Amino acid sequence: MRRISKKILGDVTAFDRLGYVLLGIVLTTALIIGWVDEEMFNLRFANEDGIVENLTTLALFGVAIVCANRWVRQFKKRDWMWLTGTGIFAVLFFFAAGEEISWGQRIFGWETGEYFMERNAQNETNLHNLVVGDTKINKLIFSQLLSIVMVIYLLVIPLIYRRVRWVKNLMDRFAVPVIYGHHALVFILLTLTIVAIPAERKWEVYELGFGMIFFLIFLNPYNKSIFD
Repeated sequence: MRRISKKILGDVTAFDRLGYVLLGIVLTTALIIGWVDEEMFNLRFANEDGIVENLTTLALFGVAIVCANRWVRQFKKRDWMWLTGTGIFAVLFFFAAGEEISWGQRIFGWETGEYFMERNAQNETNLHNLVVGDTKINKLIFSQLLSIVMVIYLLVIPLIYRRVRWVKNLMDRFAVPVIYGHHALVFILLTLTIVAIPAERKWEVYELGFGMIFFLIFLNPYNKSIFD
């Protein structure tokens, strides 16, 4: 039974277990507050600059640090494809972390520039809340397109990676971490939990869940040998 479980779920480290326990605590808390007091959920639990948003930023920034550390430490040992992939991930997750807190605007208290005042739905210094014409960038890119990419990455790529050699070679050459079965399972459980929460700002918790899962993926991917 244990062999079958390990074959399906993959290598679950002690750090993975700790991460999943913390995520479970967050989701249980969100589920309870979301059902008991939606106003508290929206205004105090998942509010702007609240604990959920700050933890999301920390998780995303953590992934960026992991990638940047690998890039620096193995700069002289890797080819341009591996360094390009690792560098892109470092930049993407650093960008995501910065966007999450509007690049520290509310922390440092600077004023929103004229460009963002006119085009940003929340009058903040970030790109994901921009409105172009009648289209919200957040809804188009960060919700619809990103959701499609995440489904492909989390549910499709792992299956193809294990069966198609050229896909495996491509993922490994560009240092793309491939998930274990337990990552996909937790992602599905996260999605089901978020759907069950009635509060409006539940998607802030979804972002936190994504951030925590990706941090664990980058620390312990299925193809971790390419990062040794």
